[in-house]
Amino acid sequence: MAEKLLLLEFNEICSSLIEPWMAQGLLPNFARFYGDSEVFTTKADVTDTKNLEPWIQWYSLHSGIPFDQHGVFHLTDGPSANYDDIWSMLIRQGYRVGNFGSMNAAAIQKDGSFFVADPWTTSESAYPDSLQVFQDFVQSQVQEYTNAKNGLGLGDLARFSWFLATHGLSFKTAQNAARQLVSERVGGSDRRWKRAFIFDWLGFDACRHFVHSHQPVFATFFSNSVAHCQHAYWRCMEPDAFTTKPPQKEIDNFGDAIFVSYKNMDELLGEFFKLEAQGYTLVLASALSQQPFLKLEGIGGQRFYRMHDARQFLGALGIDFVDIQPVMTHQYMARFESSEVRDNAIKILKGFRCANDVVFQADASGETSLYLGNKLRTVVPDDALLAHEDGRFEEMPFLDVFYLIDETKSGCHHPDGLLWLKSGVHRVQSESVSILDVVPTILDWFGIEDKHVARHSLTGRSLLRKSSQPRAA
Repeated sequence: MAEKLLLLEFNEICSSLIEPWMAQGLLPNFARFYGDSEVFTTKADVTDTKNLEPWIQWYSLHSGIPFDQHGVFHLTDGPSANYDDIWSMLIRQGYRVGNFGSMNAAAIQKDGSFFVADPWTTSESAYPDSLQVFQDFVQSQVQEYTNAKNGLGLGDLARFSWFLATHGLSFKTAQNAARQLVSERVGGSDRRWKRAFIFDWLGFDACRHFVHSHQPVFATFFSNSVAHCQHAYWRCMEPDAFTTKPPQKEIDNFGDAIFVSYKNMDELLGEFFKLEAQGYTLVLASALSQQPFLKLEGIGGQRFYRMHDARQFLGALGIDFVDIQPVMTHQYMARFESSEVRDNAIKILKGFRCANDVVFQADASGETSLYLGNKLRTVVPDDALLAHEDGRFEEMPFLDVFYLIDETKSGCHHPDGLLWLKSGVHRVQSESVSILDVVPTILDWFGIEDKHVARHSLTGRSLLRKSSQPRAA
């Protein structure tokens, strides 16, 4: 059995969708993976739905410790939490590792290894330095995908294009990217949602290049495209599940978006299979899954508002910040010179009201940072006003500060996930396992005892059958 592992992190993919499509012969590579795997259903390490977030659960999965111990609540907080993760554990044992986009993870700076941060964590630098061009490009596109004014200069495009040309870009990916851009020009914004699939393939080409050149013993690859489509288009796939149904135009445009996203992942799996010839065993994990959002209550979903220009707005309020970066959807991370300046910003922001509703989420993060965003989840009237409770700022039109993101969140998180270990033997385990079992299983794969590598206690257990356990050379 192969001794190297490649962990494919397809965020929030759902067994409830995969299994019927496999049965119909529509996902042949998922079916092949499933038929060659030990199949587990995983459970999240939390029960409170407010903590059922991917950036929390992936951090738990990578560290092997539960949320009530690590306390990582926000996306971008993981790198500063100072707990060991699976990459650092293996590096200390002398292994080469790779991380291509895994969520909420700390940077790797080790010869022979490679690292690309997830699209929302701007605090971590890529390694080796050549990967920074890729990371910067993807982060700029993902963080600003809802902003029609988002654009790139010719210099940015030139650097990114040169990186791709010298780091594994395939003809197939280049051809598909060109077709996507043409389809957007011809079909307009209704075609833009497929752009996420191009980033999957650009990431795969670059990841494959570094797997070939660095030969890590353990590496991860993260994709969020399915999760995004499920959140945005579940009610278009299953309109009858919701009392508030989408317009027919949305059903026509996006009714097959989720299935198309799974077909894209299926095709990607076919390319990952080719890496098995280099001695890699593949593992597929989702951490969580999704379900129709508030199906029982019959609500169509949540809406989100985002600031037109966060820097300009905070500046107009007299809030001095060191830096502010978009994170996910409607959210930002702001950094300040001191906790006092940060705390004053929180007080100001939490004072804003629209009608009687508090507008801003504003939570301290670390010693001098602030995690902020619009907390309203329903559509406000066009003439709504933004006012401050103590009257220190003049009222202003709400829509001068915020714009409504053109999507309805109709898929919500579910604690069940999947874990498929492609060992060549098909067994479906009837009992659920914890995501905290993943790190002990990986360590066991390499014949490493937990107590020798982790600076914290691991509460999970290895899922390997001892009769088939490989040992690293």
